[in-house]
Amino acid sequence: MFGLCVSASGLRAQEQPSPSNRAEAVKIIADMRRIVTPDGVERHEKIRIGGIDQWISIRGNDRHNPILLMVHGGPGWVSMPTSWYFQRGWEEYFTVVQWDQRGAGSTYAANDPAAVAPTLTPERMIADTEEMVGWLRKAFGKEKIFVLGHSWGSYLGLEVARRHPGWLYAYIGIGQMTNMPESERQGWQFAMDEAHKAGNTQAIKELQSLAPYAEGTKPVPLKNLMIQRKWLNQFGGMVYGRTGGQAESAAMSLSPEYTDRDVELIGEASDYSLGKLLNHALTLDLSSIKRLDCPLILFLGRHDHNVSSSLGEAWFQKVQAPSKRLVWFENSAHEVMNEEPGKTLMSLVQYARPLANEKRDDVGSP
Repeated sequence: MFGLCVSASGLRAQEQPSPSNRAEAVKIIADMRRIVTPDGVERHEKIRIGGIDQWISIRGNDRHNPILLMVHGGPGWVSMPTSWYFQRGWEEYFTVVQWDQRGAGSTYAANDPAAVAPTLTPERMIADTEEMVGWLRKAFGKEKIFVLGHSWGSYLGLEVARRHPGWLYAYIGIGQMTNMPESERQGWQFAMDEAHKAGNTQAIKELQSLAPYAEGTKPVPLKNLMIQRKWLNQFGGMVYGRTGGQAESAAMSLSPEYTDRDVELIGEASDYSLGKLLNHALTLDLSSIKRLDCPLILFLGRHDHNVSSSLGEAWFQKVQAPSKRLVWFENSAHEVMNEEPGKTLMSLVQYARPLANEKRDDVGSP
């Protein structure tokens, strides 16, 4: 029987030609991760948030599971187009929502950038996040949901947790932003130290040209930030053991949710959002938040110098919350869910999922 199974499998593989273009490759991924359970949900649609159309993906094996909204980083660096890689296991325990924020990804592509530009402010982004959580609670008849914020999204998510703790089972932060001016200074120092270790004279020269870096209260000029990030990434401060996020960027082109145009505009959208929001992000000091009235979970990459994980730990030790947990990812930097997807899944199931009520709180279905 074993030999017959292998033979039949081999024949089936031979009958299935290899993909020759993006559409064929995307179809394979979409078919592999298709939700087939009777109570499952698999939706990809635009909804009205903050007066504009914004795109979301909602996926899960059981619509009665708790909702987990992932708020992506950047500003403007979307997680929906790589969620096909890291998220599939989550969908067995949560109904997972990916959302392309105002000015990002497919939401950028669906709107007139010139018309949206005046609204691309920190307060509007927080308000959009509040509306998104409210829409999900109403659409799924849930009193509470989980909010997971990554990097820039950890600012938006933390603000929702601070302002509306009763809406959340817990707030989960990955690559948690805290004291960003100090994070920038530490990131520069990391890159400089690594440049000296490597004897990289070009890196030393370029980094030295920025000194003193991120001093005072003024935001770092974008051109200076790009030089700092160039070398920080090169020395593994963004993705541990790699020289940047090229693998993740390439994986975005395989997203079943994204059209060819959406893929083409990812970089343009990212630059657009950075231009409007980055100055504010780099001057934030969230370590002033001393208390949350909902549970707090942090997933921190041990080697994260893009957003300092050591500063994240220092904030975690001081902040008060009904319950809190810090999980270290020893083989990760800033992209924890891509770098250690198995441990991310296990940690969500072990530490977050039990915080949802055992008694179903749903009062209706979408």
